[in-house]
Amino acid sequence: MSSLTSTEKLYLEKLLNMQGGFVLEFSDGSYGELFGRHKVNIHHERYQTYGTSKAKKLRAFWEQESDVLVGNVLNELIDFYVTKCELNDEKCDSVLLEKSQAIVRRLTGVTTPRQVGETVNDFLHREFAFPNVHKLPVESMAVILIQGRLEEARKALQVGAYLSVIFLCGSVLEAVLLGAAQKEPARFNLAKASPKSPDGAVKRLHEWSLAQLIDVSCEVDLLKPDVKKFSHGLRDFRNYIHPYAQLASGFTPDEHTAKVCFHVLKAALASVAGERK
Repeated sequence: MSSLTSTEKLYLEKLLNMQGGFVLEFSDGSYGELFGRHKVNIHHERYQTYGTSKAKKLRAFWEQESDVLVGNVLNELIDFYVTKCELNDEKCDSVLLEKSQAIVRRLTGVTTPRQVGETVNDFLHREFAFPNVHKLPVESMAVILIQGRLEEARKALQVGAYLSVIFLCGSVLEAVLLGAAQKEPARFNLAKASPKSPDGAVKRLHEWSLAQLIDVSCEVDLLKPDVKKFSHGLRDFRNYIHPYAQLASGFTPDEHTAKVCFHVLKAALASVAGERK
């Protein structure tokens, strides 16, 4: 049982926008993936004490689990909040953010504030060039498709088709990371973050989600940590290919969002191709 106080829960609920049963902009799938990275099945009936909404499951999780586990999950939720603010070119609520980060430090036993990570503006000001796609660890037939989608994404950005840019970037990222995993299956399967079936066996590569491919690619040093962070933002935006997910979140991409996603893809491909400086 965590030691979260009633006051701390109020701050966290406000930051995580838990009104109406939601938690930020998570779908059921992405919510389950986040908790899965901490070996928690948040959709299990044990967390349905108060109901089946994401917010109610989180409240039950707070009550049932240890300070450290709750703190680690909250830390990732807060990172998600910050990244979404940056990718949407919005200002985070500094008071709520500071209070929530202090709560996480108390729960996890960290006595000093974490160093502020690279912001989206810092990231955008770094130069990344698209690598020679033939250096990417994917099948030769897939290279042709990747080249076509990259060119289509460029054209979509020029004409203001921002949602299309995001979908194309997300699809290329997933194809390249899956291709890399298929080239070196043992390296990916042995990673701690590799997704497991209920029987403990590693899932087949084609069953891995993009989130899992991103996490394992970082663990095996194919993606740099900064690219991993922003790749998860691109992945979340890509999920709005489902109209009702976009409707529920109120997400409306603009030029800034599309450029960030395009930049993330460039950085990811450079990293995978071994051309990242």
